Amino acid sequence: MSSNDYVIRIHEGWEAVDPARWDALLDASEAATPFVRHAFLACLERSGSACARTGWRACPITVWQRGELVAACPVYEKTHSFGEYVFDWAWADAYERHGLPYYPKLLVGVPFTPVAGARLLARGASARQALLQALTSQAQRDQRSSVHLLFGSPADIEAARQMGWLLRCGVQFHWHNERAYADFNDFLGHLQRDKRKKILQERRRVREAGVILEALVGPEIAKEDWDFFHRCYVQTYRAHRSTPYLNRAFFEQVATALPQQWLMFVARQGRQRVAASLLALDPAERVAYGRYWGALSHVDCLHFEACYYAPLEWCIAQGFRRFEGGAQGEHKLARGLQPVRTYSAHWLGHPAFRDPIARYLEREAAGIDAYLKELEAHSPLKPVRTGA
Repeated sequence: MSSNDYVIRIHEGWEAVDPARWDALLDASEAATPFVRHAFLACLERSGSACARTGWRACPITVWQRGELVAACPVYEKTHSFGEYVFDWAWADAYERHGLPYYPKLLVGVPFTPVAGARLLARGASARQALLQALTSQAQRDQRSSVHLLFGSPADIEAARQMGWLLRCGVQFHWHNERAYADFNDFLGHLQRDKRKKILQERRRVREAGVILEALVGPEIAKEDWDFFHRCYVQTYRAHRSTPYLNRAFFEQVATALPQQWLMFVARQGRQRVAASLLALDPAERVAYGRYWGALSHVDCLHFEACYYAPLEWCIAQGFRRFEGGAQGEHKLARGLQPVRTYSAHWLGHPAFRDPIARYLEREAAGIDAYLKELEAHSPLKPVRTGA
């Protein structure tokens, strides 16, 4: 279909999208992250982790103008709401109770990845608007209940707001190296006394258990390390009586397709490897993302060491400017991470549901405002002293 001088194309899966053109558009976008790179999205699909069989049918949209790719976005047709981290189960239940299908729905985002960044890759506001119009047109044509743009960039969210989409915000916890810490002890010195004391106690418990962590970066991560990590990852899901979203084939493929993007911490207790955490890296932007964790046996406080303290120490040593701790997790505040807002935008096709959901989101936003004020009152950082 076309709109003005734009040509809109809806693709069947990631193999139908040109990787070089997609990544060039991403590189030109503000708030780009490595999770929207073609290789990452293709590995999710090709491995069978996010595909039609698992309820994630990829149907990315591209926008063309005079033969040039000017906009694109990762789109999935979803038959459930798992793996999104922006929860709409109550909305689905309301539809079902009124005899209306909520699924399939359309989702713009990255499967299993609550990392904010560019979703509507566009060379200009007009092309971004064309993407949003294409999304709603696709939903109406295929009789989909809704479209959900998750963890969008400020430009994405503002464009959606201008087109009347409903906005929703959430809270995550990120660490920022704004004070240019010399080392981890310098970072601890900037924390409130109770927070500093807690971190030192937790790190001491790990040392007293005889656990040592080794950091492996990119190609240093061997096949046996990936195998061990996956064992830990699966075991931890099983311990919580859950099923992991990502399979071994996914990790094998991203290790090859994006070798510089990974940082793994392997924990050893004596001669035995007992746990591992995996971070994604954006070396160009100096940002690290806490992503996955698993353990074969319990060691007190090892989760905090492998997922927060060792990564923060590594980030400081490597001059990284930000560490994102993942979805939710108020406990991260006590470990030096600070609250930040995240945003999503939602288009509801049925007018009878739009108004009550809009009112619900207004109440939810007021609650989040109050929650953030409370969190800010308990900031882990000491106030910055200013000169007299």
